[in-house]
Amino acid sequence: MLATKTETRVSPDEANRSAAPLPYGPARKALDLAVRRLDQAELQREPNEMSEALAGISRCYRALSAWAPAIDYMQQALRWTHAVGGVDHRVELLCEMAELACSSADAVESADSRAVHIARECARDRAFEAARIAIHAADAHWEIKVLLRVSDVLDRCGDHDDAIALQTRALTLISQHPDVAVDSAAPVSAAPAQLM
Repeated sequence: MLATKTETRVSPDEANRSAAPLPYGPARKALDLAVRRLDQAELQREPNEMSEALAGISRCYRALSAWAPAIDYMQQALRWTHAVGGVDHRVELLCEMAELACSSADAVESADSRAVHIARECARDRAFEAARIAIHAADAHWEIKVLLRVSDVLDRCGDHDDAIALQTRALTLISQHPDVAVDSAAPVSAAPAQLM
């Protein structure tokens, strides 16, 4: 059993009570299904299922541009990954959290400079953590994708030098593993112009 601090679960209706109500439609239906999946996962309290269910709710809130609950649920999902043991799932969620925090900063950019700074710091921290942990992966192809993904986040946050350093690390891995081909799904096109 995983011991975590008391988690407060917010229902979809309570999450944005002070904000505009969430729209009905496919994204809202997906959120309702994700909440039901979390209800099922809570019965078993299996760490991997809990983490996946919480991440699913976060993704639904992200699709609805409800940034605060999306970040909260992703942080809860990340806490559950400590009990899972492997690094792959944790790194995947760290990448998602970094992208989520970066998107939330972009969404409130003109409104609140303090909130933007906090969101970008969160994105940077998660991106660096993902890059640090990705080194433990057995699959060089996966590590390269992670490095390119987090370098894109750092570039969006304005950390161009760090983004280039991670892309250089990815290129070094590519040269060491010529059998590894980076597919078009990797954010190579998002590389800063200095590296091209």
